[in-house]
Amino acid sequence: MARISLVPQKREFFVLYSRAARNAVEIARLLVQLLEEFPRDGGLLRDIKELEHEGDRLTRELVDLLNRTFVTPFDRDDMYQLSSALDDICDHIDEAAGNIAGYGVAEIRPAAKDQAQVILRSTEKLREAVERVDGFKDAGRQLNELRDLEDEGDRLNREAVSQLFKTEDDAIAIIRWKDIHEQLEEAVDACENAADVLEAILVKNR
Repeated sequence: MARISLVPQKREFFVLYSRAARNAVEIARLLVQLLEEFPRDGGLLRDIKELEHEGDRLTRELVDLLNRTFVTPFDRDDMYQLSSALDDICDHIDEAAGNIAGYGVAEIRPAAKDQAQVILRSTEKLREAVERVDGFKDAGRQLNELRDLEDEGDRLNREAVSQLFKTEDDAIAIIRWKDIHEQLEEAVDACENAADVLEAILVKNR
């Protein structure tokens, strides 16, 4: 039977959330590097996969700690949602990187590099916001900036897919790149979803 702690483990929770958010920034940074250096890999795909696994490990640690803690620093369901939302970002980035490597693309389209930069900036804003949950400090600026980035990500995806159909004659290439662009946009959407969870947490605990 799991050991139930009656003492709030506030510090440990916030440390784990901070680590998860920083892990999301690092995997996004590696994605940017992968796209800039393509087709040279230099072990970046392996490193991205390892950070995706690290995200899974941090999620398991958080869930295990939640299951062992009687008094949590904020709503238990919100804590599960936040850990899951942070992990989803890593999953989408890993999938996008895997698609780029697995689809046999010859070169990286500039729009994909722009999308990767938006993902990185989004994770950086999200990390700033996550680190303000400790003490429930106002994170309105970070969350608003993150939503602006999500709008930019939507625009980039629309333009990338539109340009793809205008300039590409190879049907297979269109299918491949449309999937890649949309997977990159999913990573930005995952950041916005985490921002929504964070905002709900901060509003409830003011």
